[in-house]
Amino acid sequence: MRKSVLSLSFGALALGVVFSAPAQAADVSACLITKTDTNPFFVKMKEGATAKAKELGVSLKSYAGKIDGDSESQVAAIETCIADGAKGILITASDTKGIVPNLKKARDAGLLVIALDTPLEPIDAADMTFATDNLLAGKLIGQWAKDTLGDKAKDAKVAFLDLTPSQPSVDILRDQGFMMGFGIDPKDPNKIGDEDDPRVVGHDITNGNEEGGRTAMENLLQKDPTINVVHTINEPAAAGAYEALKAVGREKDVLIVSVDGGCPGVKNVAEGAIGATSQQYPLQMAALGIEAIKKFADTGEKPKPTEGKNFFDTGVTLVTDKPVPSIKSIDTKEGLNKCWG
Repeated sequence: MRKSVLSLSFGALALGVVFSAPAQAADVSACLITKTDTNPFFVKMKEGATAKAKELGVSLKSYAGKIDGDSESQVAAIETCIADGAKGILITASDTKGIVPNLKKARDAGLLVIALDTPLEPIDAADMTFATDNLLAGKLIGQWAKDTLGDKAKDAKVAFLDLTPSQPSVDILRDQGFMMGFGIDPKDPNKIGDEDDPRVVGHDITNGNEEGGRTAMENLLQKDPTINVVHTINEPAAAGAYEALKAVGREKDVLIVSVDGGCPGVKNVAEGAIGATSQQYPLQMAALGIEAIKKFADTGEKPKPTEGKNFFDTGVTLVTDKPVPSIKSIDTKEGLNKCWG
């Protein structure tokens, strides 16, 4: 996944290209590189970037991997952006470690590199990160699950439906945050799967989609059919997990929690398929990223992080119709007013 793919054709790597600026402003250009172009989260991110680029007179080209985890297409897109003379790159990296040398090459060429949603490893491999506090997002749903179960939490059987084998930072942060909120010692906070709490049934990979969520849930139910708490990397994976549980008659006695806040996911919370989700705001991330590239192109100034953090925090809110006293949350009616996708 990490090897160079410069031999790939432009047509193979560019799954979508948007030119959103008037001709006279074509000297300020930017690239958006997302993990996929099908996940509603990244669709909304592209919408936010496109609208802000049009508003500011920035020429935007957008690229995406074929599936979540397709780092090779992202590497090829970076090379194209450098060759095209872009002023900056916005990226949600599939391989947060492996892609760093390629992004260093972009920065060395004078491009502003901004990570969206998913921090690079190390985080300062980007000039700035615009993201949800993913550790907090995980903590919120972990604490909600713990408080909802009450005394039963000490005997819970927890399944983790993760993203990809490469353990990108967003996956680690949400996963470890959930454990902290639920009261599970995550051991090494930079690694998934090394915890020894007997409540953890296991981890499986979903690739962030519904089919993957269904398969991962089926696998973990074979390992332990008494699972009663499920942490999912995102809401498409949660939807798949719910279908797998429904197929064996367990959908009403298992708590599923997730992170995203997309409209389909919030509707699943309202319908009871998901107990609670942490809502994030991808349109704002992308719009802020385009603003930062335009400002950098005009003045050379780089964006600054939120005070007390090493990234710019774009916010997170717990959405549930079954609130617990210890956590501030909004209900699904309000969540639907703020959702995306």
